Amino acid sequence: MKAAIPQPAQPPRRVLIVEDSAVLRHLLMRVVADDPRLELAEAVETAEEALRLVPRLRPDVISMDICLPGMDGLEATRQIMAHFPTPIVIVSDRPGGQATHVSMNALRSGALSVIEKPQGLTGSAGAAVAQGIATQLYIMSQVPVIRRRLMQAEPFRHKGMWSRPLAIHPRILAMAASTGGPTAFARVLGDLPPDFALPVVLVQHMGQSFMEGFAQWLDQQVALPVRLAQHGMLLERGQVLVAPGNRHMTVGPRGEVLLHDAPPVQGQRPSADVLFSSVARVFGADGLGVLLTGMGEDGVEGLGRIRARGGYTVVEDRSTAVIHGMPGAAERAGAACISLPVHEIAPHILRAMAGGPVPSQDPLAG
Repeated sequence: MKAAIPQPAQPPRRVLIVEDSAVLRHLLMRVVADDPRLELAEAVETAEEALRLVPRLRPDVISMDICLPGMDGLEATRQIMAHFPTPIVIVSDRPGGQATHVSMNALRSGALSVIEKPQGLTGSAGAAVAQGIATQLYIMSQVPVIRRRLMQAEPFRHKGMWSRPLAIHPRILAMAASTGGPTAFARVLGDLPPDFALPVVLVQHMGQSFMEGFAQWLDQQVALPVRLAQHGMLLERGQVLVAPGNRHMTVGPRGEVLLHDAPPVQGQRPSADVLFSSVARVFGADGLGVLLTGMGEDGVEGLGRIRARGGYTVVEDRSTAVIHGMPGAAERAGAACISLPVHEIAPHILRAMAGGPVPSQDPLAG
């Protein structure tokens, strides 16, 4: 029998580092140099230098500082995504205040994720930080990005006719997302009216230190009030509660929010599966679940439980999802009643709650 021909290993992913602090720039250069999956393309101090180099170097991923001299990282992200679409990871100062706000706006402008700047790389804690940064850069380097403006997408019409009536009467809206989630949440929640009749609970996969800033940022983007959830808070119609970092969130039988520290599920805490499963258990057919863009399969099982109990489930369509991993897995598993582009999700929910016409291909429409 012939010996198998060895397959060439994947070449390392080329990283462009944009960081004005010499100390942090060298820390990030060490992170890249110490990981065989990555290769340093260049390290620069300003956004202007980065914009000049991107078309020539064509890096696989960019590590982008936010607070830069001259053009800031937010504007640099906009420029790169408009002209030379490249996966961008925001490396932010310690979350809080303006830095978090700008970081969230960078995600809305096309950056894929945000991570905290390393304080040092010594010891076991430093090694774990370095590994986390390197892994984030490696994973995001493989995300296909395109030149597009997600927040101003063209009107969409489903393959079916908007003809069949569908009336749903949910008592709660549960949502979840991972990579690309801030933009998607801002769009869906921003399309809901200020007097929306349901309480909203959501899970966003993001570093623990960024969650409070994310909730504050989202509160500024949408008409509905957005709060970081606290243990024991009561669900209120028209209020959005965000799961805090590194804690699972569930809904209790008395309409309260419960936070707990059980082990991660699908590698995530908070977990969409945990939240969705509790919605299915407590609300049954009165549950409404929405699974948006993200990597992996968190939320698939829980969304399936909502549907199995007679609830209604929506996933984001491939045409707008930054990463179609989570919603795509839900479609394949039969957990989704319907798949829609992000800008059609809220209008669809509002029509269905009002008993209006929805796509004739909707499995629950007849």
